[in-house]
Amino acid sequence: MSLGPLEILLIVVLIALLFGAKKLPELMKGAGQGIREFKKEVHADGSTKTTEVTDVASRQLDPVTGQPVTTHTHTTQTTERR
Repeated sequence: MSLGPLEILLIVVLIALLFGAKKLPELMKGAGQGIREFKKEVHADGSTKTTEVTDVASRQLDPVTGQPVTTHTHTTQTTERR
């Protein structure tokens, strides 16, 4: 689905009516700065510092206190039979 010239003109007229002539330049300036910033981030040459995401072990929390629940591991002691 593509927008034709009539649909684009209708959208522009609606935006002008909603925001008024005084706010329209400010709105377009903000949109232009947002697009410029987005393009700058997309086309970054990789020189930006990236942080590596690592998995962290999850812990069950007590629903009342919000404190981590301590779980005791059950170990069985084996006896050697001869």
